Amino acid sequence: MIAGEASGDMHGAGLVKALKMKNPNLNIFGIGGDNMAREGVELIYHTRDLSFLGFFEVIKHLPFIQKVFSHMIARTKTQKPDLVILIDYPGFNLRFAEKAKKLGFPILYFISPQVWAWGRNRVKKMAKYIDRIIVIFPFEAEFYRQHNMDVRFVGHPLKDSMNKILPKTDFFNKFDLDIEKPVVGLLPGSRTQEVQKLFRLMIQSFQKMKKKIPELQAVVGLAPSLPDSVYAKILNHTDGILLIRDHTPEVMAYSDAVMVASGTATLQTALLGTPMVVLYKMTPISYFIGRILIKIKNIAIVNIVAGKTIVPELIQNQATPGKIEKEMFDLLTNNKRRVAMIKQLSEVSQKLGEKGANNRAADVVLEFLEKTTSEK
Repeated sequence: MIAGEASGDMHGAGLVKALKMKNPNLNIFGIGGDNMAREGVELIYHTRDLSFLGFFEVIKHLPFIQKVFSHMIARTKTQKPDLVILIDYPGFNLRFAEKAKKLGFPILYFISPQVWAWGRNRVKKMAKYIDRIIVIFPFEAEFYRQHNMDVRFVGHPLKDSMNKILPKTDFFNKFDLDIEKPVVGLLPGSRTQEVQKLFRLMIQSFQKMKKKIPELQAVVGLAPSLPDSVYAKILNHTDGILLIRDHTPEVMAYSDAVMVASGTATLQTALLGTPMVVLYKMTPISYFIGRILIKIKNIAIVNIVAGKTIVPELIQNQATPGKIEKEMFDLLTNNKRRVAMIKQLSEVSQKLGEKGANNRAADVVLEFLEKTTSEK
């Protein structure tokens, strides 16, 4: 099993937990993070070593990525797994699928790479090397069926994790927050590069808002894969901002509005019904290349699922403290807009299916595993 990023580790852990409940004898090795390790996956590499943001950053680390790739292929040859499960992380995993398939290993992909957004020419290659794909968005199932792929829609795994949070009063008491005063959440991403590019902008935006709303509180949801030092260097003892670890869902749920890096966190925030402003910023050359390749209007998965822009996206040069503050202040004070956005976020949630996605995905995996092993 290979998951190269924090969100993939989270989804991988959920799948592994469901698989082992149904078949405790499974042995799983590969690339993942702390969550997958806790579920018993033997980690050959950790996601923190492989989470690079943008084309230029990937190119800079290509020798290391190639070393990891070669090592994982060698381990696959040696251990001869009955099944290879790849989770998102397309730059690495689509290459791995091709190589592993040529070596005779069955390939199952969980959490589709966003080829419908940026790489439609890759779908033919995917159909050639991927035996089955499990998707978590309904529009993805239709997309892959059109390309004659064996695809199964299971719903979104985040639906199962959103209930496992502290009650609001307990959360506010635990972190000495005033439940009577407004709170904004800061979610600058799960990669070091994201935090370096977005966290300072978020802090500056909060400081502008606090001049208008003196009682405003700010909480930062720390990524589990990043140490406190990544944030502390940027925060630099700024008053009124609280760093919170291991309670990011509570930060999303109990903030009055959230500034969030584009990615899985936007969907988590949507499922919890919290108004948000989505931010995205990368190196100029990576952004330039990305704009050429991306074929869809929106980048926030919330807006993509909705089929329209329901939350504001401030991308690259649009992501300035002034523009962020303007959008956030409006979300905090314009009740009509808040109510409308919360309603639209609820509609997004409904599109993502019922709870139990990991169990359904595990059933799909085990059925496929039984089929492939019986054919040997």
